[in-house]
Amino acid sequence: MDEALLRSLTPSVLGILVRRGADFAAAEDAVQDALVEAVRVWPAEPSPSSSSRGYPMRDAKGWLVTVAWRKFLDANRADTARRRREDLVDEEPAPGPVTGVDDTLRIYFLCAHPSLTPSSAVALTLRAVGGLTTRQIAQAYLVPEATMAQRISRAKRTVSGVRFDRPGDVATVLRVLYLVFNEGYSGDVDLAAEAIRLTRQLAAAFDHPEVAGLLALMLLHHARRASRTAPDGSLVPLAEQDRGRWDRTLIAEGIDILQAALARDRLGEFQAQAAVAALHADAETAAETDWVQIVEWYDELLRLTDSPVVRLNRAVAVGEADGPRAGLAALAPLDAALPRHTAAEAYLHERDGDLPTAARLYAEAARKAANLAERDYLTRQAARLNTRLGGSGG
Repeated sequence: MDEALLRSLTPSVLGILVRRGADFAAAEDAVQDALVEAVRVWPAEPSPSSSSRGYPMRDAKGWLVTVAWRKFLDANRADTARRRREDLVDEEPAPGPVTGVDDTLRIYFLCAHPSLTPSSAVALTLRAVGGLTTRQIAQAYLVPEATMAQRISRAKRTVSGVRFDRPGDVATVLRVLYLVFNEGYSGDVDLAAEAIRLTRQLAAAFDHPEVAGLLALMLLHHARRASRTAPDGSLVPLAEQDRGRWDRTLIAEGIDILQAALARDRLGEFQAQAAVAALHADAETAAETDWVQIVEWYDELLRLTDSPVVRLNRAVAVGEADGPRAGLAALAPLDAALPRHTAAEAYLHERDGDLPTAARLYAEAARKAANLAERDYLTRQAARLNTRLGGSGG
């Protein structure tokens, strides 16, 4: 079973059902049922090009659309008036190839519906279109999985029976794309390239500096992707990455897009984040990073968002620009429960020469790490310092 194929077809199938008149909640249920049917049936069907067993037909999307539409009709017959049922049956198109229209971006907008809160719209879109599991979405929100499951269920009930004739605002769609990119970049589902593709579409359709800012941010981060992990899969921090492996074509494109957006003098959160990424990308070595300018951009981000995560990142940047004790002073007022707070504190204490405290904090941060790669990296940092301390004590 080709799960990547199923994931790539899901938004288009969902979009087709919505365009045929199905409300979003019912359409999403029907598509999920069709996917389950595909998992059950496809491996048992002969391949169209050979005698081997594989996909059910040449037009896999058409198969999914047909099955999903019938699932929708079956469910609709149970709770809809006879006249509406007959209309829907009459509207069913004849079987055949499905047009190659990309409905994915449209579905993103439809999920950002005015009747939903932004957080619910993001969660529903990540589940229905992005293909993320409830667990993955819960991790992105830093909430228990059960809490996120309830949120998604409420969102589906809210939009049940609502016609998506009023697309949501661009800001919500940008937030969705940003979270999908982050999940694809650091999580266990590779959605980064898809998020970039959709953001390119959005940038072509909407002349908006924040759309351009998000696209620039994605390109600048994606340009470093090949250098983020070692051959053994271990995490490589930014300062230690092989900058010769960075994609300079993507960096140049990202910087050009960012400069054009900033020239419009309508600064937003994603433009400011992209400016920080551009300063990192512009430095030929880690030692040449312009940390003073990075602190200034974090100040702009704080003005725009007042985010505790931004304050934490700013504290690390202050530690680079003005020394580790200044960084620790900037970190001190922040909630110690903030993700990566302990890791940042460990790093700053190490730079200040307090290796015992740094080693203890690295070990504590490893226990709190959100993923295996981060945990392993922090564990190695603690072991490295403990080895140095053991050697100096001997």
